Amino acid sequence: MKGHPEVVEYLVFLLRGELAARDQYFVHSRRYEDLGLKALHARMHHEMEEETQHADALLKRILFLEGKPDMRADAFEPGTTVEDMLQRDLDTEYAVRAHLASGIALCERHGDYVTRDILAAQIKDTEEDHTHWLEQQLRLIGMLGLPLYLQSQLEGS
Repeated sequence: MKGHPEVVEYLVFLLRGELAARDQYFVHSRRYEDLGLKALHARMHHEMEEETQHADALLKRILFLEGKPDMRADAFEPGTTVEDMLQRDLDTEYAVRAHLASGIALCERHGDYVTRDILAAQIKDTEEDHTHWLEQQLRLIGMLGLPLYLQSQLEGS
């Protein structure tokens, strides 16, 4: 089924962003693992897997709409400290949420409600799971201080 070129082009843009988010979470999860922060490692590995699922859904839709996927992840700069990694991930999620909202509006303008529903499911996950959790972690660091927060992240969950 031939999709609207503007929608397909935007899906390719979103795909590259999801691939970058996946890669960023992958690097961060491995840094947490290397630091011995098992709980953070487990959570970020989970987030990396969810970003992979988001990218997969976009890829499938691009192919269904007869588009040409671009699997080059957008450039990103991973964080180096726990706070920096959490903040960069939160900034990424804010950007993803804004991009998904724009994509939903674009799909509605072109009457592509199936693609809109795919993006709506992703924005729900972005807001209710990823973004909320990252905001919570940064708030906990502010409330507890970094040493106590890090201590809480030593055991896997």
